Amino acid sequence: MNSPAQRNIPSRGTILLEFLGSMNLAINLLVTVAIASVVGTVLQQNQPYQDYIIKFGPFWHEVFKSLGLYDVYAAGWFLVILAFLVISTSVCIYRNAPNMVREMRQFRTRVQAVSLRNMHQVQEWHADAPVAALESRYRAWLRQHGYKTRSADHDDHHLIAAKKGSWNRLGYIFTHTAIVVICLGGLVDGQLPVRIKEMLGQIQPETRDIPASQVPEISWLPEGNPSFRGNVTIPEGGRAGIAFLQLRDGYLVQPLPFTIELKDFRIEHYVTGQPKSFESDLVIHDPEREQPVEATIAVNHPLIYEGYAIYQASFDDGGSGLSLTAWPLSHPTLDTQKVETAVFESLEVETPAGRQTLEFESFRPFNVNPAPEDSGKQFQNFGPSFTYKLRNTQGEAREYENYMLPVELEGRKFFLSGVRENPNQPFFYLHIPADPAGSPQRFLAFNALLRDEARVREIAAETVRQTFSELRLQEPGMVEEVTATMGRLVRMFARGGFDGIVEQVEATVPEDRRMQVIDAYMKVLRNILSALYAEVLRAEGVDLSAGINERDSRFYEDTLNAVTALPLYGSPFFLQLESFEQVQASGLQITRSPGKSVVYLGFTLLMIGVFMMFYVRQRRIWVWLQPQLDQTQVILAGSGERDRRDFEREFTQLYQGIRRAGESG
Repeated sequence: MNSPAQRNIPSRGTILLEFLGSMNLAINLLVTVAIASVVGTVLQQNQPYQDYIIKFGPFWHEVFKSLGLYDVYAAGWFLVILAFLVISTSVCIYRNAPNMVREMRQFRTRVQAVSLRNMHQVQEWHADAPVAALESRYRAWLRQHGYKTRSADHDDHHLIAAKKGSWNRLGYIFTHTAIVVICLGGLVDGQLPVRIKEMLGQIQPETRDIPASQVPEISWLPEGNPSFRGNVTIPEGGRAGIAFLQLRDGYLVQPLPFTIELKDFRIEHYVTGQPKSFESDLVIHDPEREQPVEATIAVNHPLIYEGYAIYQASFDDGGSGLSLTAWPLSHPTLDTQKVETAVFESLEVETPAGRQTLEFESFRPFNVNPAPEDSGKQFQNFGPSFTYKLRNTQGEAREYENYMLPVELEGRKFFLSGVRENPNQPFFYLHIPADPAGSPQRFLAFNALLRDEARVREIAAETVRQTFSELRLQEPGMVEEVTATMGRLVRMFARGGFDGIVEQVEATVPEDRRMQVIDAYMKVLRNILSALYAEVLRAEGVDLSAGINERDSRFYEDTLNAVTALPLYGSPFFLQLESFEQVQASGLQITRSPGKSVVYLGFTLLMIGVFMMFYVRQRRIWVWLQPQLDQTQVILAGSGERDRRDFEREFTQLYQGIRRAGESG
């Protein structure tokens, strides 16, 4: 037989229920969920891992990845916390809801006089009327003022118990139930089925950038997947019957029971170039319908079709056609090549550095940028541009951004071509001066001439002979020596610009003679470069009888600056955009979230519960009636939740009203 001490020891089940239903556990879980929600709001979710590496660096990327912060709402630990929160709140409801319901229904008619006298609000007096008359008058007055009443006869007294606002207890039940309902909705829409299938090895994310038709079956989800959030980009005139779900460093393919066709895409911009609005005309082709469904969607105005929500999420290029001219930058001739391609296409090209790949990535029809300070404008449209990557056989790539039209800067026009080796770096722009015809041809002709060693020797020799003739010098051996020096300096300049010559001098000349040698080299180089530029002008038919005019002189200085920057440019050719045929694409987000309705129900319960808790106040009143000789002893006591001052005023009014009601009879 168990001792009394042993009988008082709670069972393991009781301890577990007390732990799961404890306030401390619920608060800790709620705080954790709140912090996770803040992280999920601040940190953009479900982006390619490469974007996070660029933004945070390799170390913090791995830290955030291991914590699951890139997909917080579908992270295993977050789903476990939600599940525990559901269990904890459900246990709390199970343990406390019955008591609350009973308390709502009870009038507490067995209260003692001593308990009434110990309440914060109490009044006591003697009335001249009998108990029966007072009981009738007091109950009528209380009911008149919104109280429900119940009377009870006891041995030596009569008690009236009254209450109102007792249904505010439902507020606690509704708010706790709302938490459970919201969490259940979150679990339904939290990719829980996908996580379970991945843990069981039934699905595996695809990490390769390949067409959907080549994605293996293990990376496809079933068409009846109950909840998902995917994205797809459709070009104008194109169709798609799938969506892609980003999952860590890979993706899954979600087939749809219908096909989405993009009939037309429209976009408007602010003067700053930022998108103002964009919308898509969609056609839904459903085999279950005889006629297709047409609809227009815009930002915050989705199409809801058969439980699927189709949102206007973004826009992109849809594979615009590009007509390009490839100008050589490392050849002694201007043998250009015409290139017909499109965005998202790749081309294999032969270069002096070996076979490389051109990857065309995007096209923009216009670029609105801050205007130069001397233009008098706030913004300026720099015109169309396209971006591409030049990738070598080792997989290393440089990214380029070329503008189609020359841009005016400080009164002169330049073709801009940006280059960068890393996506997190800003573009370094090569400024190719535009000739009077608005073409880069004069600059490119000069650049090609620099690399034509035979022609450079001829022009250098002619320049030296002419100079010696003007100075009346007769030094045949010196002519050849100066000519060779000029040729060597031009080759050095073509390979590394002015900096290349300085580096060569620093590597071969003693320090005490470097400045003298550099000055001499620069004078000789300037002479031969001027002669080469004059040769280019004469080939264009420019009259040089009066010398080079100011405009052509400025062009010459801009040309030298551009040639000096070519080693940093790192491309064997310059791609000039001649014409284009724009094709736009609409970025759609497609979601199926049956848990959304559950969450809405939860929020409705939450709002009702909060309203009931804060704006419905429970009030209880007791009236003790005890006959004493020819009088009746009356004890009026009351209790109210929250705001004691407010209840004190109300109780005073109740006391005055009840006393008048008893005396008026």
